[in-house]
Amino acid sequence: MKKFTAYDIAQIAMLACFIILAGYFKIPTGIPGSEFQLSAPVAIAIAAVFGFKRYFLAGMIASVLLLLLGIHTFINAEISLIFRLTVGLIILFCGTSIPVLMLAGPIGTAVARIGLAFTLDIPILPLLIPVIPGMIITALCVWPITKMMRTIHEKVGARNSVPRVF
Repeated sequence: MKKFTAYDIAQIAMLACFIILAGYFKIPTGIPGSEFQLSAPVAIAIAAVFGFKRYFLAGMIASVLLLLLGIHTFINAEISLIFRLTVGLIILFCGTSIPVLMLAGPIGTAVARIGLAFTLDIPILPLLIPVIPGMIITALCVWPITKMMRTIHEKVGARNSVPRVF
């Protein structure tokens, strides 16, 4: 098992903060109960660039922080967890090609909404139909965000020469 360095810990914490901050950027889509959150394509880009383990840890830290601050509820955390697991596993097993990244977000959103429907014991379609515009926007935004994040990581983040902490 690879031990985390101080650099790794700081990087995961910064990725968690990036996920939280991106969640505040919301675009209304014109359908009541529907909005696009920038955190979805940002999370997919993090999974593609930094790998499943860092992506999942950063996402869990973000969810715990939002729960502790009272910004999220357990239902929000459930949706986030299902989305993260679905997207992370899709990228882990299918790779980081453009089509995979474009499909991972909508699939993750759909699976998270299906999980929410089972939790709340309500029909799936009323939860799924309003998020279709956000799924489309996520699919369109994920590649430019991933490309930008990958470029920044290669130029800045690849210089990891910090000794291991624990």
